[in-house]
Amino acid sequence: MERITDYIYRLPDFALGLAIIAAAIVVGIVVKVIIFKLLRFYNRHENPYMVRSLTEHLNQPLGFFIPLLFVSMSVQALPYPENKIFIMWRVIEILDIIVFSWILVKLTDVAADMVRHQFAIDKTDNIRERKLFTQLTFVKKLAVTIIIFMAASFILLSFDAVRKLGTGLLTSAGVAGIVIGLAAQRSIANLLAGMQLAFTQPIRLDDVLVLEGEFGRVEEITMTYVVLRLWDNRRLILPLNYFIEKPFQNWTRTGSDILATVYLYTDYTVPVDAVRQELNRILAGTDLWDKRVSGLQVTDSKERTLELRALMSANSSSIAWDLRCLIREKLVLFIQQNYPGALPKTRSEFVGDRVPTIAEIS
Repeated sequence: MERITDYIYRLPDFALGLAIIAAAIVVGIVVKVIIFKLLRFYNRHENPYMVRSLTEHLNQPLGFFIPLLFVSMSVQALPYPENKIFIMWRVIEILDIIVFSWILVKLTDVAADMVRHQFAIDKTDNIRERKLFTQLTFVKKLAVTIIIFMAASFILLSFDAVRKLGTGLLTSAGVAGIVIGLAAQRSIANLLAGMQLAFTQPIRLDDVLVLEGEFGRVEEITMTYVVLRLWDNRRLILPLNYFIEKPFQNWTRTGSDILATVYLYTDYTVPVDAVRQELNRILAGTDLWDKRVSGLQVTDSKERTLELRALMSANSSSIAWDLRCLIREKLVLFIQQNYPGALPKTRSEFVGDRVPTIAEIS
């Protein structure tokens, strides 16, 4: 043992310092591996959701933070001059800020996982959950932005030159704030619109919207824009302030259930009662109808046709769309097969013996 100690002390200072740093990194890695081995062992037997989420999200950042912690503890033992020790301290301090900020960002993912585990969004009536997830998404992104901004500020303020420059800049902060505010007014408006959307919630995640002549679901809400997934899987990107300034339809604002309508245009000779009975028979034979609302009414009498409106309810907008298509197809087929004379037609009356030409008829 004494020979090993003597050999270590005879090493050059540079090599000895590297050996101490390497040993600290190895010890940190070993400690990190032992901690996560114990957590995985605990997960296999208990399977708590929070511990599993912590293990998943903090594996990488703690893989840097724990060895870095041991390196910072070993700096005082390095056989280097004071100026080199000071430089190493500054580098380690900056790395500590970066890795600690990384851990905080990952903790926001853990918090989001816990909320998603507590509230299931995949059920039919998920208004409360979508409201919560919309707020969670915006708050999480805002928290990550603040963490990154604060980390960058701490890193810059750790340098004396930057700190002195910041003191001088404070004297002109008013003018700079006005200039920046004018230059970034659209971005600031979007940020404020995002805060308003998150808490007043005219839209939420997974809401069904109709706007700009398009039909789709809210797929993502960022701090500056909203992604709408259209019915054919296209994506419509809109700025946040669009939903503050312009009107749009929200089919799931107060509930996921919706009334579906089908309009038929027939001749005046159509037997309305027979069509009504056929509608009830079709609805009774399909699982798309939620058995709340059904009916058929003559809603208009036009110059050449009657307007029939079939009304039925469904649990969601996607089911309502399928139900409308089914009812439209079945009712048209019923009229074609049973009352073909009730299909829309154009009547003409010829007076006298002369048969009009095609040009005169047209």
